[in-house]
Amino acid sequence: MGGRNPGAARRAPEPESLTLARPVFFVGFMGAGKTSVARRLARSCRVASVDMDTYIERREGKRVKDIFAESGEAGFRAIETEVLRELGAKPDPLLVSCGGGVVVTPENHEVFRESGFVVYLHVTADEAASRISDVSTRPLFQNLEAARARAAERLPLYEAVADVTVDTAGKSVFAIAREVQRILEKEGILCPQPK
Repeated sequence: MGGRNPGAARRAPEPESLTLARPVFFVGFMGAGKTSVARRLARSCRVASVDMDTYIERREGKRVKDIFAESGEAGFRAIETEVLRELGAKPDPLLVSCGGGVVVTPENHEVFRESGFVVYLHVTADEAASRISDVSTRPLFQNLEAARARAAERLPLYEAVADVTVDTAGKSVFAIAREVQRILEKEGILCPQPK
């Protein structure tokens, strides 16, 4: 009983391995989808991604909310800047999903300019609130009014560091990742692996 395997023809093609020319930093308010989009893009393009808050928690051996409680926002921001420099200087560039407040520290703007390409994922505080299932893990998102004020305050900072802005309203993670991939390919940041 020879013949072709009928299931073989239907299998999706293997994703093409791509390479990053420089680090890509995802910025935006809490709930913009930075980590989800970076992970999705990493899977589809076969590049590495890292969530900055998770990296900080592993490096410091404690949760972000505990660092805030022990060292205050200023203590956390100092660690965040060190980590941003560290991730921006890695020999193999990464997709880096940054914490929502990374833009409040002026030195971070320099790190972005010197070492990477910044994708700003735009989301309103109200839409972010509908996406965040557990606000207890978000030290700075405890009520919607305060979140709206903080989002408005940070908007010009996100816009100042952004190389490109992608509106996330009403879009799936898959659709946003595809849009970002097209932008990065067009900009020459995401390139085919040399054969």
